[in-house]
Amino acid sequence: MSNAPKCKYVSPENEQCRELDMGGGYCFWHDQKYDKSGLALTEKLERYAKRGGLLKGLQLKRADLTGLNLVNHHGEDFDLSYSNFYRANMQNAHLYNTCIRDASLMKADLRDANLHCAKLEGTNLLGIKLVGARIDNMKLGHTLLQENLARKAEKQNDSDKALDYFEQSEEIYRDLRNAAENQGLLELSGKFNHKVLIMRRHQYPKFSRHRIASKFFDILCGYGERPVNVIFFSMMLILLCALGYFMFGVSFNGDTIQFSSTQTTQENLMALVNSLYFSVVTFTTLGYGDITPLGYSRFIAAVEAFCGSFSLALFVVVFVKKMTR
Repeated sequence: MSNAPKCKYVSPENEQCRELDMGGGYCFWHDQKYDKSGLALTEKLERYAKRGGLLKGLQLKRADLTGLNLVNHHGEDFDLSYSNFYRANMQNAHLYNTCIRDASLMKADLRDANLHCAKLEGTNLLGIKLVGARIDNMKLGHTLLQENLARKAEKQNDSDKALDYFEQSEEIYRDLRNAAENQGLLELSGKFNHKVLIMRRHQYPKFSRHRIASKFFDILCGYGERPVNVIFFSMMLILLCALGYFMFGVSFNGDTIQFSSTQTTQENLMALVNSLYFSVVTFTTLGYGDITPLGYSRFIAAVEAFCGSFSLALFVVVFVKKMTR
């Protein structure tokens, strides 16, 4: 028995499968040519996992894994990395804290499954069914697999491939957003909604009006998901306008306040502070009237007053949207 051929699957971490070769060079679990469509493998896989079988690189396309329980309460969490669960039925599966990195869950049925704290970095989630699935604290990494591929295609100037991958990324983020909304995870839902709109932006032609406008709104308020962005935008606008007033001058009691090389450092510093004060009251449209703009400063003041009114209203809308979730 010891001379029986072994499965030749070796994981990227150089872990060798110890199961017997079924005749094609691989064991039952790692043989991608063996059709497992509809096979009820839940109990068999659980036994295989508990006796220490290599779970990386499993080939379980279309397998029936309903109710699969791979929560290890007595040791290290199970690692299903590099596995293929394409169209597998994994309804009601318990995969808490399970590692499924660099794998495929494409079109897998994970309805009512527990994916709490599951590690899915680099995994294909296209078409995944998540209705009723628990996805809080699920780890997806900074970007999706398709998102990385899309950005690589962009760098290679392959616009058709990049467009396809960005469309796939948008679909995945939309599914994740809907799943989060159904569970009442509104903070997570907002995060995924932000990613949906970013993926949509990348589908517009470069330097097009729609793409530039979309990028501006992302920077301005994170598509309504980031009130902090509005605060930073407002602060930057106030500072830039203050520098404009400092250079072009404003009037206070008949005296001109602006930068001058003939003034001392202290006098220029006070002129800058007064310009900053005028910028704040202009941005907030308070308009005390103690300082008035001169020359080009009038145009800057008009633009700042308009942008200030808009920014304050936008902040209220975005903040209320965020807080009422």
